[in-house]
Amino acid sequence: MNVPAYLNRLRQPAAPPSADALRALHAAHVERVAYEALEVWLGRPTTIDPDESAARIAAGRGGYCYHLNGAFAALLAALGYDVTRHVGGVQNRGGEAGITANHLVLTVRGLPAPDNPGGAWLVDAGLGDGLHEPLPLVASTYRQGPFTYGLRPSQVAPGGWRFDHDPAGSFIGMDFGLAPAEMSAFEAMHRHLTTSPDSGFVRTAVVQRRDALGVDTLRGLVLSRTGGKVLTVTLDSARDYYAALADIFELPLDDVSAAEKEKLWIKVHAAHEAWLTST
Repeated sequence: MNVPAYLNRLRQPAAPPSADALRALHAAHVERVAYEALEVWLGRPTTIDPDESAARIAAGRGGYCYHLNGAFAALLAALGYDVTRHVGGVQNRGGEAGITANHLVLTVRGLPAPDNPGGAWLVDAGLGDGLHEPLPLVASTYRQGPFTYGLRPSQVAPGGWRFDHDPAGSFIGMDFGLAPAEMSAFEAMHRHLTTSPDSGFVRTAVVQRRDALGVDTLRGLVLSRTGGKVLTVTLDSARDYYAALADIFELPLDDVSAAEKEKLWIKVHAAHEAWLTST
């Protein structure tokens, strides 16, 4: 992995592990590396190999949890952090809580701080409108920007943890066990999430970017802002769509040809029209 290139994308210096440095890296990651699965819509399959994900991030793209947290874990390990991957399960609205492997989550240990003497942290750069900074791995409620989060023992993962999202968030919560996980634990679900008609990534092209004050979301052609200045607008041209990706989500898509962009716009626009018809 090219650590300097990755840090350059985050606009962060190399620094010894500390709670403050971890916070800075985490905040920079979610602010500058978008949560996105546009490769699904471009018909360009990805792996979840952390080195491949890190190279894609360094080159200006994003990804979803397997890519984002997989690469972030590799970066943290290269910088000397005690980081562990875990199998998790995001509970979407209407779904049941469970450890489904539809999410990769991280913990970092050995970094005591005044607000976290135990030094264990929940780290997650792959929740879209989730964390802006790491949370102490301590049962409590936490406020970050417009969202209030809860962290408590999991009822479906013995010895594990439950993250409760704010009611205004895009999902209900997430559970994870504490056993260490290899990337192979997520391969089957990655195939499902990128190919199944039932997958949210296949049904809707969603891009999200978290910052200290809220989250920007592009769902199909509907651009919205939660927190700070509230905004909802429909992007009705390819020019506006790609301008929003570049300006708001730091996704200029320099790796996508003009022909691929035209095909992507046609697909996203058609999906938006189908959605309007169904509502």
